[in-house]
Amino acid sequence: MSAYQQTIQDIQDLKKKFETWGDIEPEAVARMRAQNQFKTGLDIARYTAKIMREDMAAYDADPSQYTQSLGAWHGFIGQQQMISVKKHFGSTKRRYLYLSGWMVAALRSEFGPLPDQSMHEKTSVPALIEELYTFLRQADARELGMLFRELDQARENGDTNRANELQHKIDNHETHVVPIIADIDAGFGNAEATYLLAKKMIEAGACALQIENQVSDEKQCGHQDGKVTVPHEDFLQKVRACRYAFLELGIEDGVIVTRTDSLGAGLTKQIAYSKEPGDLGDQYNAFLDCEEVTVEELNASDVVIKRDGKLMRPKRLPSNLFQFKPGTGEDRCVLDCITSLQNGADLLWIETEKPHIGQIGGMVKRIREVIPNAKLVYNNSPSFNWTLNFRQQVFDAWSEEGKDVSAYDRDRLMSVDYDGTDLAIEADRRIQSFQADAAREAGIFHHLITLPTYHTAALSTDNLAKRYFGDEGMLGYVEPVQRAEIRQGIACVKHQNMAGSDIGDDHKEYFAGEAALKAGGKDNTMNQFAAE
Repeated sequence: MSAYQQTIQDIQDLKKKFETWGDIEPEAVARMRAQNQFKTGLDIARYTAKIMREDMAAYDADPSQYTQSLGAWHGFIGQQQMISVKKHFGSTKRRYLYLSGWMVAALRSEFGPLPDQSMHEKTSVPALIEELYTFLRQADARELGMLFRELDQARENGDTNRANELQHKIDNHETHVVPIIADIDAGFGNAEATYLLAKKMIEAGACALQIENQVSDEKQCGHQDGKVTVPHEDFLQKVRACRYAFLELGIEDGVIVTRTDSLGAGLTKQIAYSKEPGDLGDQYNAFLDCEEVTVEELNASDVVIKRDGKLMRPKRLPSNLFQFKPGTGEDRCVLDCITSLQNGADLLWIETEKPHIGQIGGMVKRIREVIPNAKLVYNNSPSFNWTLNFRQQVFDAWSEEGKDVSAYDRDRLMSVDYDGTDLAIEADRRIQSFQADAAREAGIFHHLITLPTYHTAALSTDNLAKRYFGDEGMLGYVEPVQRAEIRQGIACVKHQNMAGSDIGDDHKEYFAGEAALKAGGKDNTMNQFAAE
């Protein structure tokens, strides 16, 4: 017996105990329960953590089974992504959502648009997680509600085969609820602050937390200058805080993604504590850019360390920050990653300045010499100029191979003049295969785009405004938007249905029976979209 039929039976039995429940319809209860599969955020976190762990194991067995996500800054955006995925691919398998701290800062802060520097209200992060899952759960309720209506129609028509087919779809319905990898920035404070925020995020439904090794109060976007990292032990305290939060809340397989910004970070705020030569603190300090000094040369506020029996003064900037030796970024990234995986992290994130498989793969190879199953979450960032980067990569590769590239100016490869050329076509081919290639060659388990819907919203709004406020008037909306929605079968063309009007009508009928005043009658203008 399916869960749906079992619920009907359970409510029928329950009604026998409560004589005044005569008007309660058992099948209506079964439908409402089916439409509300997840009762709490912890239910969601537990369910999605299991999905991620299974996907990680599948990737370890076969790197072609990598996962993907797109960033979402509103519940509706996340909902539409998953509705579209189910529509086009039949399943949400290996497709997640990404919650970007950048987009929370830029689009969800009460202060207005902010840069990605952890200045936004940290409570807005768990609030967005909860909002995303509210919309995904409503997508379930809507889809099931439509199946219930079809089931009722099939029964009314006496079409037993169709009714059985629909009942099978209901019993095997795939939820729109998917894992969210949620950005906790640098923890918004010390380890205790990180723990408290992590709990809120997990309670809202997050099964995966991504935390970076920057200083909280000096945090910068990973693709901006001026990044400042912290010693490993400081960072690991926050990693442990996240793990304790997961364990306290009973999410024993919660996923922690540790991000290193060391590749582009040339500064540290403090010198690491070291007990003995070769320990983790000493390894961190070994990257500091120092000069040998004598006691007599020291100034009153100087800080010194001992290195190879010599007194060394780390170079300190007027900002009171210490700088690392140039060219040490990759070595620091590798040490960061190994250290994180040895101390509770599940996945890595290496923030790079360009999408280059050779660069990423080279670091992963070194990491896997110590941690064989190391795997990454990678930011396919809109901060990269993908067209220019890949055209330059092809130009360089062809040059090394001895091909004639005299027809191309490497500094102008972004120009429209090169669109359609052999070089541009090859670059686009490499962009298209980048995720599969990087999953196979660079250990990338999860590919995400942090800010895609920020850019698509801006682009589509620009095109709409240009046409609508120009000479086209209403045609500037109808032709590119509504007609395209109809032609492409975009569910939102029936926006009343998408917003939950039909779900509300179902409830009205459950609650009021024949007296229900429903919105979806013959005069509802949404009926105009029934025929294509």
